Amino acid sequence: MTLASALLLASCSNHYGFGITELPAERGWQPLPIESWVLNDGLSAKAMSFCPRATCTRQGFAALISLEGREADAMEKTLATDPARLARDFAKSTSKKPTSNEASKKAKTAKPTAPKSTTTVSRFSEDGAQGLLVEIRTRDASGKRAVTAILSGRDGSRLNLALGVSQDPDAARNQARAAWRDR
Repeated sequence: MTLASALLLASCSNHYGFGITELPAERGWQPLPIESWVLNDGLSAKAMSFCPRATCTRQGFAALISLEGREADAMEKTLATDPARLARDFAKSTSKKPTSNEASKKAKTAKPTAPKSTTTVSRFSEDGAQGLLVEIRTRDASGKRAVTAILSGRDGSRLNLALGVSQDPDAARNQARAAWRDR
């Protein structure tokens, strides 16, 4: 029975990535299960870690992802020539999309509304990689923000991406840098 339990536990452990070395569990970081995820062809997750509010003073997410083929080429082009598109995609509302009937009613009566957030994009370089920092801030007095740092670089035909997500730009960059070092 003990052997069967050990084998079952060992088989489950393969579903988790190795985590990110500089973001250890002792500091609240938890590796996410990536082996069982179904990803697009040409896209693979190498490591993903999350630090929840319950265990971290600053909630965060970090990932190391590789792309190949057309996906790598398309992402590299977007990062190099149209980072504002990524920023717009990040800032899009995740609210429920209205049905076509609801949408046509809204289109007739809807007045344009001012954006509820501002988005800025800046470039940086780190450890031989090109970086983007995408910052989304609410326009209200709450001062809430979300920051994504992206480091990218080629390794032959593979495009490696390191991501860091936090409420603080320095933390997001540090998380992306930590993921980048694990490539």
